[in-house]
Amino acid sequence: MNKVILMGRLTRDPEVRYSQSDTSMAIARYSLAVDRRFNRNNQDEQTADFINCVAFGKAGEFAEKYFHKGTKIAVTGRIQTGSYTNKDGVKVYTTDIVVEEQEFAESKNAQGGQDSGSYNKPAPSGADDGFMNIPGGIDEEIPFN
Repeated sequence: MNKVILMGRLTRDPEVRYSQSDTSMAIARYSLAVDRRFNRNNQDEQTADFINCVAFGKAGEFAEKYFHKGTKIAVTGRIQTGSYTNKDGVKVYTTDIVVEEQEFAESKNAQGGQDSGSYNKPAPSGADDGFMNIPGGIDEEIPFN
């Protein structure tokens, strides 16, 4: 089984290119900084791994439109390895996460400079209380009113 689940912050805006085939497809590449904690000499230390991800098609278009440097996201996918020879004749090995699912991992309010992994519920403010208005006549269809 080849399944990966990651949560981290984008290190830069996604790079998006479109394939040159008859049906053009978005290919988004981005890097995630994923925290890693470890214990050295009875001291808890923290570092980060920088993991390359690639999203194809609709997932690539979504990344292009909504993801930006610093955004905290959760990704599921699979590891894919490969290699190529660069212009200097040196063989380069690659490891990427091919994205199957991606989603935001924190609220938009928390992204505004707060480094909090938990959801910060905004204070109610009159009409903008965080709830969607339901048009008249639809509330009979809702089973929990």
